[in-house]
Amino acid sequence: MSGVTVLSASYAGAASAPAYARLAGLVDELAGEKLVQRDATGPIVVFDDPATAVSAARTLRAAASGAPAAELLRIAVHTGSATGAAVRHAEQLLEIANPGQTLLTATAAAGLADVTDLGVHRLKDLGSPERIFELTETTGALRSLDRVPNNLPVMFTSFVGRQTQLAALRTQLSGNRLVTLTGPGGSGKTRLAAQSAAQSVDRWPDGVWWVDLAAVTEGKQIPEAVASAVGVLVEAGDRTRLLIGQLRTKRALICLDNCEQIIDAVAEFVVALQTACPEISVLATSREPLDIPGEAIWRVPALAPDEARTLFVERAGSEFPESEQAIRSICVRLDGMPLALELAAAWVRTLTPEQIESGLDDRFGLLTKNVRGVAARQQTLAASIDWSHELLDPDERQVFRRLAVFAGGFTLDAARAVCGRDGVLEIFGRLVDKSLVVAEAGRYRLLETIREYAGARLREADEEDAVRDLQLDHYLAVAEAAEPLLDSDRDKWRALIEPDRENFRAALDHGLSRSDTERGRRLAAALSWMWNLQATGSEGIGILRRAIESASDERSLLQARLLYGYASVADTVDPFGYDAAGRGLELAIELGADRLRSLLLALVAVGKFFTGFQEAWDLTEEGRRLAEGIGDDAARDANLALQCVLLALWDRHDELRLMLEVVTPGLLARGESGIATTVLLVRSESLASTDELGQAIEVAEQALATAEPLADFHRVGTARGQLATLLARSGRLDEAYALMQPLLDLVDAAVVPNLGQVMGVLSLWKGDHDAAVEWMRPIVDPDSPMAQTYVPAMLLPTYAAALQVGRHTAEAIEAADRGVRLAREYGLPKIHADALDQLGRCLITDQPDKAADLLHEALTTRLDHGLRTQLVDSLESLALLADHTNRPTDATRLATAAATARTTLGYTAPTGLPTPADRPESMRVDQAPLSLDQAVAYARRTRGARGRPSSGWASLTPTEEQVVALAVEGLSNPEIGERLFISRGTVKTHLAHVYAKLGVANRTELASLKKT
Repeated sequence: MSGVTVLSASYAGAASAPAYARLAGLVDELAGEKLVQRDATGPIVVFDDPATAVSAARTLRAAASGAPAAELLRIAVHTGSATGAAVRHAEQLLEIANPGQTLLTATAAAGLADVTDLGVHRLKDLGSPERIFELTETTGALRSLDRVPNNLPVMFTSFVGRQTQLAALRTQLSGNRLVTLTGPGGSGKTRLAAQSAAQSVDRWPDGVWWVDLAAVTEGKQIPEAVASAVGVLVEAGDRTRLLIGQLRTKRALICLDNCEQIIDAVAEFVVALQTACPEISVLATSREPLDIPGEAIWRVPALAPDEARTLFVERAGSEFPESEQAIRSICVRLDGMPLALELAAAWVRTLTPEQIESGLDDRFGLLTKNVRGVAARQQTLAASIDWSHELLDPDERQVFRRLAVFAGGFTLDAARAVCGRDGVLEIFGRLVDKSLVVAEAGRYRLLETIREYAGARLREADEEDAVRDLQLDHYLAVAEAAEPLLDSDRDKWRALIEPDRENFRAALDHGLSRSDTERGRRLAAALSWMWNLQATGSEGIGILRRAIESASDERSLLQARLLYGYASVADTVDPFGYDAAGRGLELAIELGADRLRSLLLALVAVGKFFTGFQEAWDLTEEGRRLAEGIGDDAARDANLALQCVLLALWDRHDELRLMLEVVTPGLLARGESGIATTVLLVRSESLASTDELGQAIEVAEQALATAEPLADFHRVGTARGQLATLLARSGRLDEAYALMQPLLDLVDAAVVPNLGQVMGVLSLWKGDHDAAVEWMRPIVDPDSPMAQTYVPAMLLPTYAAALQVGRHTAEAIEAADRGVRLAREYGLPKIHADALDQLGRCLITDQPDKAADLLHEALTTRLDHGLRTQLVDSLESLALLADHTNRPTDATRLATAAATARTTLGYTAPTGLPTPADRPESMRVDQAPLSLDQAVAYARRTRGARGRPSSGWASLTPTEEQVVALAVEGLSNPEIGERLFISRGTVKTHLAHVYAKLGVANRTELASLKKT
């Protein structure tokens, strides 16, 4: 290729002066032009073609092999179009080389066969990743920017000069935890900060994270922006504390760019961050200092005259030797301001340097006078921007100022829409050429300083309201056109909508601020699912509530859609705050909107979920039938997903598995990750209860992987909790605690989903019973906010177990007894059995007969509902009872079977919980261990040893007594099964046993006997 090829060489580490002298002598013997660079790390040689340079690199390597420090020698070769830029790039390549390496860029290695492809790497000049080749044979990983986690921006132009400032900043960052680069807009703060961060990246093992605050207008958005950059979760509430909780132990550099528009909020955030996070450093850019203790203020100077000239010439793309004086004058008169120089250089395709210099005369002089509203530090940059603006023709000016309405980036289609005229593409291209618009990865943006300037021009033209109307129309059209994707491919919807979140926010605000809010309301309805992403639910329900109340009396389909949107977001943010689902359902019924009615039935069912399972089921059943009638799979699956949760709570696992097979594939295929996470967690818990703990963990991991891309605090937190609980039950406690640690860091700042329940289980399995009690007590407290729901029942058996081991027997009995009552009231077979089992354990010593009744009822319930994993708990409890009642053979056989089953299932017992294994003298047995099923059958056969009669009313088990009572009331077998949550076949078996024990032949005789 044409251009120049640069060879740069130096030693890695500390080499002696004689070594460098020898290296210089060897380089002098090479062909090529030797350059003297003041800031160079070693010799630099320029060649006319790559082949000669590569040959020289081989020669230098061979010649240096016998010289001092030969093993430390690094060589880099790069081919570029201009000498200055090529030299800088070669030096950046040299910086990532290891001792003994000779590296080539792709341009230098073109056509060579005997080089090693090291893959794509990013140099510390912040350019795009590029392919690197090696001429030598070494094994060390390159010291590229990729070695440390980072999101540093890609710069499409070279970094010019400022080597002295970079060195000074590295020193500042090594001695100060907060360094703020200050200076006027366009002085190069952003570029210098990014370059400094890149050069220092190896000091921050947990990452260097770039946070652009240009589009942030409220202080509460700062932690959201930082969390997004770092890749952690925050949720509604005190976002700063949530973020701090996850960064407390990190050693990282956070770069906050463009702080000036929210300077006070940034200062407050940085104080909080650095107070709580001792190894987090901050590099900020702002037009003014943050003015907080410990801040090192570093004022960005103008480019030195030579650096300014180099920048102008490189951006212009030509040397212009005949215009050297004019270029020097431009650099001086623009005060060496990088942005001003780049704007001026953009005009070299239209004007000569002399014309550019002349164009600065009047404009520059005008804006250095006492102009109201323009700060002194802005006057020079304002002059250059104003001058550049006046050089635009009227059409270009109109397009330029209209682009100011965009927050963050935008697409070409969006630009066309707000400009509202023909020929936009051509004009837009000219603005890109003149560096007034930045093009990056298919999107565009205005530099913030330029955007502010354009915004002022837009207001002067009295066009802002009209242009924002056009912006609203465009984004409304985009959102409504994308709506079908919500039913077919939500991942694609997210990829389409998410990049323009800031623009959608702006359009929503404008649309809902107008006297006629129709378009704003339509946009809010179309975007409701967006608020389920990126932990923005609280913001979303605020916007949706605003949209709803702007036409509160309207009885329209749009109002129903808004109510649905509110309810779907509030589901995980504020489920009890506002009955949007109920109001929406009334409207949907009134309007005959069957699809919306089906979806809202599911959301109303969510509201009933905590207190009335059967009512919730009936609502979802209506919603399912309605959806199936209109052929709407998405609405059907929304209802089926809730039915899956209910079937799991009712422990109807066979029905559940069939329903999961129907609903899960469709949810995943459509990208409905939130609901898909829920059904995967349901499947995981079902597997864990039915002796498939290993598979349950795999499914829980799938659920977490499904939830994480949503960055939804509730879904991710719930999935982490489920997985951690299963890991604990399988004996992987360290992994469980590690999984929960990020959520534990947030415990003081947010309500973490199910945290008390999960940590109670983990603490119990760990053997920290007091901690388990403390975690669970607020949830099971009779006066807790959830006391009138099923939630306490879910936790009471575990809570009672922790109390019992902690020798709080009376409290344990009370808790277990309450658990029995609540579980029976809400129809929770597994929880009912767990509570019965725990209550029975508590009563073994003082009331063994009652304990036997409870333990056998628990065993029967578990057996009836296929809860095979928990059968192990029943066997251990019955072994403890047998041991206490002096039945050593029974105790030994049951205990041995339980221990074998635990090993087979991978199901560990909580540390410190009484188990038969604690009685080694009871474990001596010559017989082969019983299988799980054999042991259960054995336990049921040996029940007579307790002294229960074989016939008469006293011989009936508690479950048989319940069946008799319902049969006498006239309920059919299916109705009894539904009431007791057992199959109709099990009801038939129970009645057969009852008939035999009571000596009756049918229901009529049973009813007569009962009356007597």
